Amino acid sequence: MIGRYKAPRGAQDILPEDQPYWDFVRDAAARLSKTFVYEAIETPVFEKASLFTRGVGEVTDIVQKEMYIFNDRGGLELALRPEGTAPVCRAYLEHGMHNLPQPVRLWYWTPIFRYDRPQAGRYRQHHQFGAEAIGEAASAVDAEVIELLWRLYEELGLTNLTLQLNSIGDSKCRPQYLEILRDYYRDKLDNVCLDCRARFDRSPLRLLDCKQERCQPIIAGAPPITDYLCEDCAAHFTELKALLEEADIPFTLNPRLVRGLDYYTRTVFEVTPPDEGAQSTIGGGGRYDGLIELLGGRPTPGVGFATGIERIILNLKRQNVDMPERDRPQVFVAVQTPAAQVPAFRLASELRRAGIFVIASTGARSLKAQMRQADALGAAYVAILGESELADSTATLRQLSSGAQETVPITNVAARVRQGR
Repeated sequence: MIGRYKAPRGAQDILPEDQPYWDFVRDAAARLSKTFVYEAIETPVFEKASLFTRGVGEVTDIVQKEMYIFNDRGGLELALRPEGTAPVCRAYLEHGMHNLPQPVRLWYWTPIFRYDRPQAGRYRQHHQFGAEAIGEAASAVDAEVIELLWRLYEELGLTNLTLQLNSIGDSKCRPQYLEILRDYYRDKLDNVCLDCRARFDRSPLRLLDCKQERCQPIIAGAPPITDYLCEDCAAHFTELKALLEEADIPFTLNPRLVRGLDYYTRTVFEVTPPDEGAQSTIGGGGRYDGLIELLGGRPTPGVGFATGIERIILNLKRQNVDMPERDRPQVFVAVQTPAAQVPAFRLASELRRAGIFVIASTGARSLKAQMRQADALGAAYVAILGESELADSTATLRQLSSGAQETVPITNVAARVRQGR
């Protein structure tokens, strides 16, 4: 029977059968973060909307088209979190983390909200694992962040991924390049999409980020920004590439890669799976040396990444990566007589306190129906309590896989189950 309500468009229920994928990814992310000595942080699911309009950029798609914005009862304009970096930087400033040893290394696992067109692996509410290293400009930190992301995919068993890498310069060299890019596009504006015509004046670098098919040939012919890097940016990028090679992390240079957020400087990167498509990226990030200053702090370098959990899981399924089996009950406690209900509940409670996964029968089903239920649940054993078992303080313990059964003192059921694991 289907009720009158469904999940909102672009949102999904994560059902029990999919939880092993989520646990698998979350456990790997937490374990690797500890290996790299990144500490967990959680920020509110909503923030002042201006945090994102100022930090992410007013002319980005996220701010113009995708943010969920609302006024609270006090009239304050708030937004559901559309990305994870700006809130972490806000927390860095608010809590005086500049007084800690730098860089401050942080990771998060969080829901993200964007009003976007739903499609495979892309939801209006989705989840991200992200990491930020704030307070150090050295290319070694960029390499460390990229390695953390790459090792996560390795740990999960994903293969045939491509790491795309670029440098988009900084405030010294980028202005010159933007004028060169505008000159290139000036006589081509009639052939690009409406969004790109708007970007030409307001955010020309994002011309290279357009995913519209009609714009791709023009993007392909654009002058590469790496030809116009200043000496410092070129040296930073050269060192980063050398460090990634030392760590045996393969990468592909993509001089058209710019990412979709205004706060990026120098390093930008994306990881894509084997399947083609503009929306196939499963993770990416870059350096944002000006973001903290935009939010009211002193100039502070930073670099980070985010990877979409739904997209990771989509690719785990496509690549048939084996998952750990779902937890099943080790024991199903069945009753043959109403008088056994209370002792059965007590036995289930004692087994749980001993660390054994247990389901106790409820209702008034026949023993045959209870056995069918235990089998459907995937239980390893059924502990049966009837009149004779109650009289002798025992349980009949039946192993479902073999059908073998034995009578066990009720105080020994836990030990016998552990022995038979």
